[in-house]
Amino acid sequence: MLAVRYFSRRSPLHFYPCKPTHPSFFSVFFSGHAHTKALENPILYNYLIDNFNYPKSKALTICTRMPWIKTLEKPESVVHFFKSIGFSDAHIQSLIRDVPQLLSADIEKTLKPKIKLFQDLGLSGPDMGNFMCKKAHLLTRSLDNVIRPCIAVLKDILRNDVDNHHLFLVMQRCLWIVMRSPEVRLLPNVEYLKSCGIVGTQLATLLRRQPRLFITPLPKLKDLVSKVLDMGFLTDSKMLAHGLHSFSCVSGGTFRKKLGIFRSYGFSENECMGMIRRSPTLLRTSEEKLKLGIEFFLNTIEAEKSVLLCRPSLLMFSMEERVLPRYQVLNLVNSKMLLKKELSFVQALFLSEADFLEKYIARFPEIAEELLMAYKGHLLVSNGCGVHPPVII
Repeated sequence: MLAVRYFSRRSPLHFYPCKPTHPSFFSVFFSGHAHTKALENPILYNYLIDNFNYPKSKALTICTRMPWIKTLEKPESVVHFFKSIGFSDAHIQSLIRDVPQLLSADIEKTLKPKIKLFQDLGLSGPDMGNFMCKKAHLLTRSLDNVIRPCIAVLKDILRNDVDNHHLFLVMQRCLWIVMRSPEVRLLPNVEYLKSCGIVGTQLATLLRRQPRLFITPLPKLKDLVSKVLDMGFLTDSKMLAHGLHSFSCVSGGTFRKKLGIFRSYGFSENECMGMIRRSPTLLRTSEEKLKLGIEFFLNTIEAEKSVLLCRPSLLMFSMEERVLPRYQVLNLVNSKMLLKKELSFVQALFLSEADFLEKYIARFPEIAEELLMAYKGHLLVSNGCGVHPPVII
């Protein structure tokens, strides 16, 4: 322990006890050290502040980490290179702020080969800048050991990927999928998913929708698949991939809350699991939307519970944009008794927009304008005609 001398109040000097291990000791020491380094290399320090809007404290830190940059020849050549391939000033500023070490990158050996790979994949000019400025760390990874082999694996899964659209979508959603050697997680996870029966288009769909599953630690991925299988999904079913995607998006607590909502409306646990197996997306549907849907079908129009058990995807339709407008249209048609047989509401909900307009509005030209107004959300009551709910099935 250091001996600490305390002076009297009259002493012109004041020493305060401070051990070398105290945080304030290191902060003072290192800030002073960084400031000294910045003074040794004022060119880089001022360049970072003036051209890339770096805070002074961060500029100080970078100067200490990159003491070999003594002139602006290399940084300016890097900036010129990015401009030459169509990057805007905003793109370059974002790149350098995220990854300042790019200022010392070898253009011929490091940057050009990586940029060319992405140009060959279909990116160029502003599109390349928009992509790279958000994925700057990608330019720090090994081209031959990481980037190229990872992309090869992804392209093999995403077959028939026109213009590599899905490839870039996957990288935008989860950059880490191309940031480590594929032997670490990507390939083992792909092989495991294939062993579970998730192959071909199912594997490609899962990759597009939930790419992070492909870099999840393998033990965790196996545990997740095990839980999905315990819910009744089968390895020889195409629904397994959908179930895995949906279940990976929710926590255990959220899953229990969703089950609680269904139970509060009288559904048993087996019925809940059956609906989830038929429509796994229910797990990713908001609690509010589920409540509104169940309330509408069971209480507002008094549909049988079997309707939702057989077609749980009804709960995923937008109430404002699809369910209520189409309900109003069918109400109006049925109230005017234009058909001998009442229209099926459920069948109407599953029609495309064009088919619905043709089948339920265009076929009644005499009231088409009124039907269109109802479809846009205006609740109409016809002259003295009672409004009768449409047939559900």
